[in-house]
Amino acid sequence: MNDIRHSPGVPDTPDSFAFLPGAVHSPVILHVPHSSREIPASVRAGILLDDAELAGELDHITDAYTAELASAAAEAAGLRPWRFVNRLSRLVVDPERFPDEREEMLAAGMGAVYTRTSHRAPLRAADTDQRPLIDRWFHPYARAMTAAVADRLAATGRAVIIDVHSYPTARLPYELHGDGPRPPICLGTDSFHTPPELVTLAEKAFAGLGGVGIDSPFSGAYVPLRHYEREPGVAALMVEIRRDTYMKEPGGPAGPGFARLVTALTALVDAVGG
Repeated sequence: MNDIRHSPGVPDTPDSFAFLPGAVHSPVILHVPHSSREIPASVRAGILLDDAELAGELDHITDAYTAELASAAAEAAGLRPWRFVNRLSRLVVDPERFPDEREEMLAAGMGAVYTRTSHRAPLRAADTDQRPLIDRWFHPYARAMTAAVADRLAATGRAVIIDVHSYPTARLPYELHGDGPRPPICLGTDSFHTPPELVTLAEKAFAGLGGVGIDSPFSGAYVPLRHYEREPGVAALMVEIRRDTYMKEPGGPAGPGFARLVTALTALVDAVGG
């Protein structure tokens, strides 16, 4: 992709995310946290990489085309799901991390605010004050996602978060658990929020894409902290798509596999939301 999208025109506002409406009776939220390359100028100033280095890092760390995938699946679904999309790069903040010492990725310099790159090179100065970034970007996102889930619970009695990600074919140095299988589709689960029937539906939906694995190389599923391990009406599943199945790595164009992914994700949305 080779571009860095940062400029004074990128607003430093809560417009950094979008909750896009679906059918009133759909419990499904397609959550897309890592698809953007956008970096506001105020955040870019604190990143140590030059533009070429930053473009390369974005190629490796961005879940390219996942927003487009969620959009196409939403359009094709029988009952349109809701979508919550991060419009900023995860290099601004990563909304799926714990914002405190509970986050295991702190060991790799990749907590809610990354201080290291995917290859463990310095990304920000070691003494960077992370609190302004957390306050400005992380907490508004978390509040809005919490409200989105509460909205679906109130409307339908349940909420199903399908977390749409992608991951590289070859292990990157930042991965803490990257020595296991790397199937075309990895389903990340949570012991409280991922019922077996949701896994079964996903395995069936993605069965034709070359193989489905569970919790390797990535595990877990995103649930807002207010609902986490408290609200059984919230189900969650992470869908990690190996990038060689649909695009040229790193950061290249999408290929013919993208259409097959749209069909598979649509099938999952229809199965879960019906």
